[in-house]
Amino acid sequence: MQAFIYDAVRTPRGRGKSNGALHTLSPLELASTVLRAVPQRSGFDPAMVDEVIMGCVEAVGDQGANLARSAVLSAGYGETVPGFMVARFCGSALDAVNAAAAKVMSGQADCIVAGGVEMNSLVPMLFGTGGPSVSDVFFNDRVLQTPQGVAADLIATLEGFTRDDVDALAAESHRRAAEAQRHGWFGKSLVPVHDANGTLCLAHDELVRPDTTAASLAALKASFLTSGEKMGFDATVRYRYPQVDRIEHLHHAGNSSAISDGASAVLIGSAQAGDRLGISPRARIVATASAAADPCIMLTAPMPATEKALARAGLTLDDIDLFEVNEAFASVVLKFMKDLGIPHEKVNVAGGAIALGHPVGATGGMLIGTLVDELERRGLRRGLVTMCTGLGMGVATIVELVEGASR
Repeated sequence: MQAFIYDAVRTPRGRGKSNGALHTLSPLELASTVLRAVPQRSGFDPAMVDEVIMGCVEAVGDQGANLARSAVLSAGYGETVPGFMVARFCGSALDAVNAAAAKVMSGQADCIVAGGVEMNSLVPMLFGTGGPSVSDVFFNDRVLQTPQGVAADLIATLEGFTRDDVDALAAESHRRAAEAQRHGWFGKSLVPVHDANGTLCLAHDELVRPDTTAASLAALKASFLTSGEKMGFDATVRYRYPQVDRIEHLHHAGNSSAISDGASAVLIGSAQAGDRLGISPRARIVATASAAADPCIMLTAPMPATEKALARAGLTLDDIDLFEVNEAFASVVLKFMKDLGIPHEKVNVAGGAIALGHPVGATGGMLIGTLVDELERRGLRRGLVTMCTGLGMGVATIVELVEGASR
C-alpha cells in the first residue's frame, strides 16, 4: 500500500526569544493552529483522522506530556482521535511523518496528521528533558559526546572548510529565503497565527534578513570557542580524532540555525483515504530511513540515512531533483554536498534554517512542505529531506509528486 501526502502546512517561524512574535502564545496554540488548518483547507471532518503524531524535542513544561492528544482536543478533532509524541531530537517531526507513512503503508492506518511543534522562546534548547547526556558524566566520557556546535566546528576542521566557506553558505541561505519570501513561494503552506482574541500575531517568517552578506557575517565572533577550549571539548575531539591538532572554531549565530518557534502538520493517507475525504494527493512517500554515526562528530548521519533511503527505493542520487538538508550548521550542508557530490543548485533552493529558523521539533514537517511546494512550482518529480540529530543520528525521506498533481 502507498502513503500519499495530501497537504502540508506550517506556521511562520517566529524568533525564538522573548521578543519574538509568537512568544506570548503556547505550544498548544501553535500545534492547534496547524491541526485546525488541515481539515479546514481540504474541507473534511477532522474526526475522520485515525491518529495525530507530533514531534517535540524539549517535551517539558508547556510542551510536556502528550501534546499531540492535547492539540487534537484543542483543535476540535473530537474525542475519538488519539495522538502520540515522537522524540528524535531535531529529526522528531520528520520521524513523525515517517511513522505515519509506515502505518499507512502497512495497512494499520488510513489517514494520519503528522508534524511537530517547538517553542524555543519558552523552552530553551538546553536538554531540559534530562537524560544521560545531561546527568551522566561517565556516559559522556565513554561515548565522547560533544556539543553540536563543537561538532560542527570539527567537521569544518576535518574537511578544510574555511570561515569564508561557512559564511558564504549562510549568506546564500538568507538570499534564497528572502527571494522566496518576496515572491510568495512559501504562501501555499503558510498558516498565519492569531491569538485567542483573533489578533494576528505573525503571518511571515520573522528571521529572514535580506541584507545579510558574507562580509557582514565575517564580523561575528565564533560561538563555540569557549565550550571547546575552556570546557575541554576540544581535547575530547582531539582524542577521538588525533589527526586534528587544533579545532578551527568557525560557527557563530549567523551561520548556525536560527533559534525559533513554530509548528507543522502533514496530512498523510492511503489512496482510499483520499477518496473518502474527497481530496487528491500531491505526492507520495517513496522511502524513509534512519541511520546513526559517531556521537562525537555527531552531525554526519544524513549521508548514510540518504544512502539507505535511496537503496530502499531503488534510486540513485541522480534520480533526486531537489534536496532539503536541514541547515543545523553551515558545515553540515557543505559536507553533505561534498561527500555525495551534489551541487548547491539542488539543495535548499528556498533557503534553510540558517535564514528561516529551526523550531527543532517542528522543522522536519516544514521541510516536507517546502520540498513538495518547490517540486510543484518548478515542475520537478522527486525530492529528499534529511536531517542530522543529537547523539549522531540522521533521518531521511524521499517524496515523489503524483502524476497529474498541480504544478
